[in-house]
Amino acid sequence: MPYQVSVCGPRHCSEQDREHAYEVGRLLAQRGVVVICGGGIGVMEAVAAGVRAENGLVIGVRPNDSREGACPDLSAVVVTNMGEARNAVIVWSADAVIAVGGSWGTLSEVALAMRRGSIPVISLGGWTIRDAAGNPVPGIEIATDPADAVNRATQRTLVEASGGAAEHSF
Repeated sequence: MPYQVSVCGPRHCSEQDREHAYEVGRLLAQRGVVVICGGGIGVMEAVAAGVRAENGLVIGVRPNDSREGACPDLSAVVVTNMGEARNAVIVWSADAVIAVGGSWGTLSEVALAMRRGSIPVISLGGWTIRDAAGNPVPGIEIATDPADAVNRATQRTLVEASGGAAEHSF
């Protein structure tokens, strides 16, 4: 079964977030990873373009009741008619989650992934969540650049998905 990494991020993003998302998508596709995203504009559109540039597979999970508004580089579109609840589909379909940048929707995806507890959650230029005492909440890995984010997602995904023994190499 192919590894699936969800890449989350805001529709209204910075140019740096857009560049990071494109590179994350490109690097994941080079490793043969199936990428899942929200399928819209901003980070979602950039990651899809990066995946497509490497002839990879990228699936967009849309919140509405049609494919309308889906970005053009998607390989497939899942129409949910679930609104923001589609974020649960994005998270639960993944072997790892990479958050690029941050918005309230991205925060909800990070929270769902942390609540799930069994997958790597990587932040690239996005949310750093702190507890009431001001300490960083453990479990969210902070990546320094797109390559670091992809390495963290695929390394842990590879080991966990194979039950601790690496069956494939990226």
